[in-house]
Amino acid sequence: MGADRVTVACENWRAQARHDFIVIGSGAGGGPLAANLAEAGFSVLLLEAGDDHTCPYYEVPIMQAHASEDAAMRWDFFVRHYADETRQRRDSKYRPKQQGVLYPRGATLGGSTAVSALVTIYPHNRDWDYLAELTGDPDWSAQAMRARFQRLEAWRGRDPDAAAPARPGDASRRGFDGWLKITRAKPDLAGREPWFLDIINAIEAESRAIYATPEAVVLPNDPNDWRFVSAGVEGMSFIPVAVDNGRRNGARERILAVRQAHPEHLDIRQHTLAAHILFEGDRAVGVACLEGAHLYRADPQAQTHGPGAPCEVYARREVIIAGGAFNTPQLLKLSGIGPREELERLGLPVRLDRPGVGANLQDRYEVSVVHRAVHDYPVFAGAALDVPGRGAAGDRLFQEWLADKDGPYSTNGSLAAFIARSSVAESEPDLIVFALPIDFHGYYPGYAAESAAKHDRLTFVVLKGHTRNRAGTVRLASTDPRDRPIIDFSYFDEGSDDQAHDLRGVVDGIRIARRIAARLNGMIAEELIPGPQARDQAELEQFVRDEAWGHHASCTCAIGARDDPMAVLDKDFRVHGVQGLRVVDASVFPRIPGLFIASAVYMVSERASDVIIAEHCVPPS
Repeated sequence: MGADRVTVACENWRAQARHDFIVIGSGAGGGPLAANLAEAGFSVLLLEAGDDHTCPYYEVPIMQAHASEDAAMRWDFFVRHYADETRQRRDSKYRPKQQGVLYPRGATLGGSTAVSALVTIYPHNRDWDYLAELTGDPDWSAQAMRARFQRLEAWRGRDPDAAAPARPGDASRRGFDGWLKITRAKPDLAGREPWFLDIINAIEAESRAIYATPEAVVLPNDPNDWRFVSAGVEGMSFIPVAVDNGRRNGARERILAVRQAHPEHLDIRQHTLAAHILFEGDRAVGVACLEGAHLYRADPQAQTHGPGAPCEVYARREVIIAGGAFNTPQLLKLSGIGPREELERLGLPVRLDRPGVGANLQDRYEVSVVHRAVHDYPVFAGAALDVPGRGAAGDRLFQEWLADKDGPYSTNGSLAAFIARSSVAESEPDLIVFALPIDFHGYYPGYAAESAAKHDRLTFVVLKGHTRNRAGTVRLASTDPRDRPIIDFSYFDEGSDDQAHDLRGVVDGIRIARRIAARLNGMIAEELIPGPQARDQAELEQFVRDEAWGHHASCTCAIGARDDPMAVLDKDFRVHGVQGLRVVDASVFPRIPGLFIASAVYMVSERASDVIIAEHCVPPS
């Protein structure tokens, strides 16, 4: 693991370069970017450590939890919320053997968009305007970024009383002709389960009561409508999801569509793990890789496979890293770009001392308020909430989905949401509380099957956005690119939010969930989590400290000025201090945007596409 990490093994790399660009990672950042570059006529090599896996867990929206536990398309990270072991062990999800809490990530074509809950909620305008102010570039502004959302979106939602897809006027600034199909659960699905209607009605009643919304105003709100985004509207909302005619869609579908249309421009190399970046002087020219299936040790099947076959690939123009908030800083550090002290401690040559690489790790905070209902949901009678085994026909709801791509399995399971400003909100709404007719209280091995087995649960998930804590880190465990990095989020008072704003905000969300649940007295038998033992402010705060989790890791290679030692990238995603190397994924944000991360990363990918295509102008003939 010596100097070969930061020098080029092949002196005639230009002759060996077969592609204009190499993109590492096929998720929400890298996948659309590779597709856009190929569509523009450039030659692109897309490196993916997994493969192109599709199955009912991928396709059926309701199976999103099972997808995140499918060994064929997941990586299992185990992260720490606290350095203090006593505090960490208070979390019921903690696994001492792995020294952390499960944090599933996608490891297949499409990255984590292949195993996500499909939620596609637009970021807040302040998130983009902050970047425009930070960089001095109006191309980051909310107005400019909204145009990119319109370009990528293909809205397929229906109004409650409309027979055809809604196509509102220019004021909504929706997109209809993009590559990402976005819809909402059909309103008539709720009518198949009286309790679903009761839950939805309780959220609506709470919304109207809190915000004095007249009955003449139709609810739920559309959180992606430009008018609601601009006004920061609170209250009952539906949840937009990346579903196309009852099937999941995302980065994978964009990649495959472009490859089919332009096979000469887009080359996808699967089962290829990036080991480090290759340089000539201060210019990135290629990637050293390991070829082989299931090489990364976060892969649940990794123990059965060897070290992989070394190979090198070269780019005529640029190398673009899109590995996500964990793997991108890992790859940069393995390439000699990162905090000098950490690299030298591991014996890695230091190409560039950038202490911000792997710092500034951010996430939302989430907790659940889980109830037991007085009996099972009738709509789930005889339903496995799982796909059939080999040769089996599947339950009646699966058969409905198979025949018509319709029914409860065509949704991600969410019923409705309540968006609000907490008592510590700075400006934009920072809370979303959404209802699920299942038991979901975070990630731990086997959580999907355990949830599917219980048909008498109601969960309100509380998510706190715009978090203040920016103290998390991603550090190398070793110089072996197959090893998982050490991920420590430094929650709450171990982190940088010394005023406990985040903690108080999450508790505000729990109180909203409880007010909604109080409207369901005839349905709810008892509150299981946090339960009656957590009533006052101190007890609720302790519950949040113990049980909170997140799944929107971001911000570990932040955009910022070159003279800012903690900045890693310039405004156009270039890594400060080297040439020919960019980062395009969730790690680029200085501050975590909005309430959900996927839409923001998709928009970043679209901006990166514009910047890179404009810079390189017309591709060679």
